[in-house]
Amino acid sequence: MANGIVNGQITLDQIREKTYFPMLIGGEKVESVSGEWMDVYYPGDGQLLAKVPSGNNQDVELAVENGLDAFQSWKKAPPMQRSRLLLKLADLLEEEIEYLAFIDSIDSGNPVTAMKEDIYKAARQIRYYAGLAMEMKGDTLPYNGTVMNATIREPYGVVARMIPFNHPLMFAAGKIAAPLAAGNTVILKPADQTPISPLIFGELANRVLPPGVLNIVTGTGMAVGESIVKHPKIKRIAFTGGISTGRKVLQSAAQQMKVVSLELGGKNPMLVFPDVDIKEVVRSAIKGMNFNVCQGQSCGSTARIYVHSSIFDRFLSELIEGVKEIEVGIPFDPACKMGALISHEHLEKVHGFVQRAIEQGAEIVLGGERVVASPYKNGYFYPPTIFKNVTQGMEIAKEEVFGPVISVLSWDSEDELLAFCNDSEYGLTASIWTNDIRKAYRFANEIESGYIWINESSARYVGTPFGGYKESGIGVENSIEEMFSYTQIKTINVSL
Repeated sequence: MANGIVNGQITLDQIREKTYFPMLIGGEKVESVSGEWMDVYYPGDGQLLAKVPSGNNQDVELAVENGLDAFQSWKKAPPMQRSRLLLKLADLLEEEIEYLAFIDSIDSGNPVTAMKEDIYKAARQIRYYAGLAMEMKGDTLPYNGTVMNATIREPYGVVARMIPFNHPLMFAAGKIAAPLAAGNTVILKPADQTPISPLIFGELANRVLPPGVLNIVTGTGMAVGESIVKHPKIKRIAFTGGISTGRKVLQSAAQQMKVVSLELGGKNPMLVFPDVDIKEVVRSAIKGMNFNVCQGQSCGSTARIYVHSSIFDRFLSELIEGVKEIEVGIPFDPACKMGALISHEHLEKVHGFVQRAIEQGAEIVLGGERVVASPYKNGYFYPPTIFKNVTQGMEIAKEEVFGPVISVLSWDSEDELLAFCNDSEYGLTASIWTNDIRKAYRFANEIESGYIWINESSARYVGTPFGGYKESGIGVENSIEEMFSYTQIKTINVSL
């Protein structure tokens, strides 16, 4: 698997030989206006993978101009026409799944089998919104027999989506579907670390969508991201990423009264009551950490587990044994169970959390050291790591690590448990495990999170709103509410 051959058609070396991957603006593959390029690295060996254009405000301006031109016809296209094109795009994704999953794996360091599932999820998301395109309806509001009010939904125009590195292709494909179905054109900014699979997705989209309906601009957050947020003709922005960047996006967008939605971080609790099947909960805890998908680099990972003291030791023992079975591997190897972290900087950040937790008195029971054995020594590999003896006030119990690190904490009082769960600036997800449905529902009502599982974790269903409370975000996605959020409501008053 040294070169990552996929169906005898593509290898890692062949991707590196291609070297340059252009942006997509106005239906054309283009370099940046400045002619500058930026390096992209393969997390599996830390070596240069390719170069992509290093865009700036001039490239954003071109994307906006082309998006506005395309918008004039795209907004007038019958919803059924937009739906048909989106369905074709979903079909293309699945037709090219082997190639796309390989590219996504070397771009992100995630296991290739998980990236195949990501692509299927993106295709399902696109089909869902293609089906909703006909639901762009308003209401009629009769008044007193002499006046009628009617509402219509209108797209904003050019909107922007800025996506993170942990699911580059799934987010690139899935997160453009709602605004496109609503009649907007989209400027997509991939993460600095993972622009290649979104750019290759752009090549597929270009076969289906009219020129300028989707524009993809690569570059740093400082150059491209800030230019997008400040551009006066981009009235709607959606950002997925960290809290600190989300705050900056919101502050900057407020200067021009832009509409903003944010999907930010999470420090998500799993609540384990003493009446559960421990093995079943352990399996779900491991799944909920997304080790096998993105190495724990997920805002939805259940990274803090609160276990009743009466079953704490048994639970921890089972958890350690289950996690031991997860070993790092070469990301594009179909046998890989867990890939590499996104960058050297992020690996150091994760390890810094681990070191500080030890200094603060937490006890490490598994993992905690970078994987340096061949063939992983040059890549950004970090093993699943588990802590016990964690107290609520420790950094490791409160801050998002965004890596493969679990904290297991003990509880006795239900009031104490609820207080622990809500003692966080985050409020994205939570997972409750008990056979007492009344208790589960009571806790679900009291926990300050936007998406809560009872006797489940990590599963997401198309059509169910996903979004966070508190500093985990603003707005919801993956549902009809998301599509409506890309529209403005206009009221028309008719005198009868």
